[in-house]
Amino acid sequence: MPSRRFTVLVADRSTGVVRRTTLSLRPAAVAISIVLATPILIGLGAAWKGWNDVAELRASHQELLIENSNYREATEALAGQIESLQAAISDLSARSALDPNLANAMNRLPAIVRSRAMGGTTAGASHEDPSYARTLSALTTPEDTFGLLRRLLGSLEDRLTVVARNVERRNALANATPSMWPAYGWLSSGMGPRRDPITGGPDYHSGLDIAGERGQAVYATAAGTVRHIGYQGAYGNLIVIDHGFGLETRYGHLARYLVKSGMKVQRGDTIAEIGATGRTTGYHLHYEVVANGRLINPLQLLTQQPTRR
Repeated sequence: MPSRRFTVLVADRSTGVVRRTTLSLRPAAVAISIVLATPILIGLGAAWKGWNDVAELRASHQELLIENSNYREATEALAGQIESLQAAISDLSARSALDPNLANAMNRLPAIVRSRAMGGTTAGASHEDPSYARTLSALTTPEDTFGLLRRLLGSLEDRLTVVARNVERRNALANATPSMWPAYGWLSSGMGPRRDPITGGPDYHSGLDIAGERGQAVYATAAGTVRHIGYQGAYGNLIVIDHGFGLETRYGHLARYLVKSGMKVQRGDTIAEIGATGRTTGYHLHYEVVANGRLINPLQLLTQQPTRR
C-alpha cells in the first residue's frame, strides 16, 4: 500500500509568501516514534545497567560473606593455637622451677650422667628460617598470611614439645640426684686417704661417715628403687638404691632395714636405722655415691638438709 503524503502550507501574512512542504506519513511516523522511544530506551538501558550492578554487588557480597566466614574460622583456629601455646608455656614455666640448691647439686654431677639423662643432643628440635619476618611482610593476601601464621604456630608448638620433654628429663634427673644428707649427725670421716681407725695404717675411705645414735633414722637422698638389702662384709647391713641415669647410693653399718628390695622410694623417705654392723668402731652411717660405675665424693652433691617424711 503506497504511503500517504501530506502537504503542509506555511503562509507569511505580511509578504503573502506561501511555502509548501510535502511529508510522507510513514517516515514521519518513524521519526516521531524514534523521538518518543529514545527516552524509553535510555531508561531501559539504565535500568539494565543498574540490575547488572546490583547483581554484581550481590555476588561480591556473597563472596565477602564466604571470605569472612573462612577468615573467622581461621582466626578461631589461630586463637585456639595461641591459647594452647600460652597454656603450654605456663605449664612449662611451672615445671621448670627448681630449688637452687638442687640445681647446684645437679650441675656438679659428672657430664656423662647429665648427658645420659638429657638423651644427648636435642636432635629433632626445629630451627626456624630467619627470613620468616621478611616473608610475612611481603605477603599480599590474607590467605597467605593466615597460612604462614598457622605454620609458624605449629612450628612453635613442636619446639615447645621438645623443650617440655627436656624439662621432664631434667626434672627426672633432679629427683634422682642424691642431694640430701642421709642422716642427722656430724661428719666423722670424709672421702679420701686417711688412717685406718682399727689398724692405724694408711687407708682410703670410699665415702662419708656420719656419726649418730643407735636407731637414728637414715633417709633416702633421692628418688629411686631399692636394689639390694643384706649383709655385705665390711659394710655390715647394707642398702643400695638405684636412682637411674647411672646413679646409685649405698648406706652401710645399719641396725635395721625399713624398706624391702624392689621398693620405690622418694627423697626423704626413712629407709633404715643407724647401727654398728660390719667393720666399725661405733655407731655411724657409712654413705657412698656411685656415678656411672665410679665413686664420687658425696660432699659435692649434699646441698640439702634431711627432711623427715
